[in-house]
Amino acid sequence: MGMTRGFGVDIGGSGIKGGLVDLEAGALDGERLRIVTPQPSTPDAVADVVAEIVEKFEWTGPLGVTLPCVVKRGVAHTAANVDKAWIGTDAAELFARRLGKPKEDVVVLNDADAAGIAEMRFGSGRGKDGLVVLLTFGTGIGSALFVDGELIPNTEFGHLEVDGHDAEKRAAASVKEDKGLSWAEWAPRVSRYLNVLEDLIWPDLVIAGGGVSKKAEKWLPLLEVRTEVVAAALKNDAGIVGAAVAATHGLRH
Repeated sequence: MGMTRGFGVDIGGSGIKGGLVDLEAGALDGERLRIVTPQPSTPDAVADVVAEIVEKFEWTGPLGVTLPCVVKRGVAHTAANVDKAWIGTDAAELFARRLGKPKEDVVVLNDADAAGIAEMRFGSGRGKDGLVVLLTFGTGIGSALFVDGELIPNTEFGHLEVDGHDAEKRAAASVKEDKGLSWAEWAPRVSRYLNVLEDLIWPDLVIAGGGVSKKAEKWLPLLEVRTEVVAAALKNDAGIVGAAVAATHGLRH
């Protein structure tokens, strides 16, 4: 076993997905396993599912795990779409203990940051210098910020205030669903959000991820922004791939 394979687990509000990753191709090595997120999604309940996935693949090496949380030095500081008990939990310690691994073999990071790492290494951000932002449009809006390819972790640009509202409450993909908006009705909301973001950080490139990236041709051309916006390339596997990269290359923050 060379260092060409890694393992990532991507924890979301509805599902927990994991699999082997080919670190040279930046793609899953075989099928991924998805298990419905336990309710309530407490740390112990989620750790049991993570262990089930890792054991199913008989993986013994370093492990990368994403959480929909701000994560600093392995500790979760927020909890979006998972149980509030995660706040203050040393997630790296929890998973290491549950799996019988040394803590240094487990890297826990924010889910959007993981997706961003995958896109910058293998996807639409590959070879891009300057200021690049990955935005995941889903239930909320996740963000990952890179300067000359280096991750600036735990940005929470989905919570920018736009016209007196939390941005993700106006421009997330879930808002399009809930309000039954057409692409033409939703796109101006995204433009308005991106205009606010552009005026704050002046990105060189925006990578649009999340489920709606699959339909990029329906809405990216409708955006009225000055920054180049491209669709994410890795789709739903980006979190798993990025987590495996972070664990294998020891990205810590």
